[in-house]
Amino acid sequence: MRKKSLARPKRAFLIVLDGVGVGRAPDADLYGDQGSDTLGNLARWAGGLTLPNLQRLGLGNLHDIPGVSAVDNPSACYGRMEERSAGKDSIDGHWEMCGVITEVAFPTFPNAFPQEVVDLVEEVAGKPVLGNEVASGTEIMARLGEEHLKTGRLILYTSADSVLQLLASEDVVPLEEQYRICQEIHNRLEPPYRVARVIARPFVGQPGNFQRTANRKDFAVEPHGVTIADALTEAGIPVHGIGKVDTLFAGRGFTTATHTKNNADGINRIREQLAQLDSGFVFANLLDFDQAWGHRNDCPGFKGGLEELDRTVPTWLEQVKQGDLIMMVADHGNDPTTPSTDHSREHVPLLAWLGGNSEGVDLGLRNTFADVAATLADYFDLNWSGPGQSFLSQLG
Repeated sequence: MRKKSLARPKRAFLIVLDGVGVGRAPDADLYGDQGSDTLGNLARWAGGLTLPNLQRLGLGNLHDIPGVSAVDNPSACYGRMEERSAGKDSIDGHWEMCGVITEVAFPTFPNAFPQEVVDLVEEVAGKPVLGNEVASGTEIMARLGEEHLKTGRLILYTSADSVLQLLASEDVVPLEEQYRICQEIHNRLEPPYRVARVIARPFVGQPGNFQRTANRKDFAVEPHGVTIADALTEAGIPVHGIGKVDTLFAGRGFTTATHTKNNADGINRIREQLAQLDSGFVFANLLDFDQAWGHRNDCPGFKGGLEELDRTVPTWLEQVKQGDLIMMVADHGNDPTTPSTDHSREHVPLLAWLGGNSEGVDLGLRNTFADVAATLADYFDLNWSGPGQSFLSQLG
């Protein structure tokens, strides 16, 4: 990719609210997600949400969210996006918004892993595993954690997503050993068992008080095509990751990567970049909506996280400069009100604006997340041949 000459330094910020969907996608039934509506159902559970700053941006204009009404003159442009990729994992969602469509879904294991995969894990770990179940991480940790402490056997589990996860105490299996095991498994898995991510899930504590730590590490497959991050870095435009985003691309295309402990940490890192960045692209993921609340069906936590985000918006807006491109999106749903604790196939929100322009327009229903990549390419004047249609001109 070649960059045209820049008239002035440009800054773009893409903030992913991980798991914050806005209503079932047309093919939700194929994924068992009938009735999923992360924001709408959460608002109905709560008897209405109070998010005045997100409301002013236009959040209530793009979806029916009790308590968050549409406004006449939103300060951001608003719309929804539909995923074209097969799957509902963080990887295919993030890849698509960066311009890579996943035509064939990564393998999932709804009945746990076959013996060939278990044999490989046990060979690399040097011990038999515990579990091998489709399970919630916190639940299986509470149930099998004590036996793990006694035996040193890693806890193997998966979910509805294409992931192989290994739980281990940092006091029993040192972090570097956990990472080595996951890296080797990732390297050796072959189709049809090559999952999108192998994830180390360290924890600490004793029975009755186990806590997963911030030392999670994902080992992901590389994108099969050129991403907008690749194109930007090749053109000499720095790409800064905040949160887990770089791990979803196997680190490819990122100039720097800052991993975060939680949403509050991610919010502060975004604020720092808004205040200090001269030029370039900031790609951030706020992970708690998915990891801490969606996967645990924690409605009060999810609601509190949205309120925390809403309180943050004015401090972000104060740091936005004339001409900055800001986009707030999601990668999939994760409805905490449904029996499922897994991702849900939903439309995702799109709030976008240029610094200095306060006139919001309806961006409609975008038929691919890749419109984000096309808009970034347009903004940075890249010669981009990837999928998607830019909506930059609609932002004023």
